[in-house]
Amino acid sequence: MSATLLEAKGLCAYYGATQALFGLDLAVEAGGITTLLGANGAGKTTALRALSGMVRVAGEIRFDGRPIAGRPVEQIVRLGIAHVPQGRGTFVRQTVEENLQIGAMTRHDHTEIATDIDRVYGYFPRLRERRRQQAGTLSGGEQQMLAVGRAMMLRPRLMLLDEPSFGLAPLIVQELFDILRALNREANVSILLVEQNASLALDLADHAYLIETGRLVIKGPSRDIRDDETVRRSYLGY
Repeated sequence: MSATLLEAKGLCAYYGATQALFGLDLAVEAGGITTLLGANGAGKTTALRALSGMVRVAGEIRFDGRPIAGRPVEQIVRLGIAHVPQGRGTFVRQTVEENLQIGAMTRHDHTEIATDIDRVYGYFPRLRERRRQQAGTLSGGEQQMLAVGRAMMLRPRLMLLDEPSFGLAPLIVQELFDILRALNREANVSILLVEQNASLALDLADHAYLIETGRLVIKGPSRDIRDDETVRRSYLGY
């Protein structure tokens, strides 16, 4: 049985005086892919922001057995948690390769950084072709690939992905998800995925959590949730 890499218990999150999460319990296994599902406004993005130190939280968060709730974002990143936000967050005036170098800002091993840039290009050959192109001139799919590649430059143990399929053509989405599956298997990167396309997410993930208005309503193996027609119709809309 796999060890638990990330675990949250009784997780609450706040924007000022407004509470957005109400006692979430969730876990990501080492080497696993977990998806967090729910309607728009359910609190999925807030959950990722809470886990990566970007909002005020209460409750317990442990990464590899160590408490991380309340730590600064920079410390959480250095522990090996990479957050790929919705909207991609690329540096549009910098080139593709400069974006990848920015992703390695916390590192000082220049030879290994160069090796890792080549590794990113191995997963995303289109980025190699556009390595000297400004990121802002890339297509939406290429920018999403660059955002994932930049996160890879941290050599993360866990990647938090927020709506990676948003706004992308179906063929590009399938290509991206194939790469995420390969990254998980070949580089042993654990993934916590927030995704509006529930069918796609459940096909990729091992385990799923479904939240509604900041509260956990269903959890279980992805295949069980995918095969439960009542759950799909009531909560997932397909």
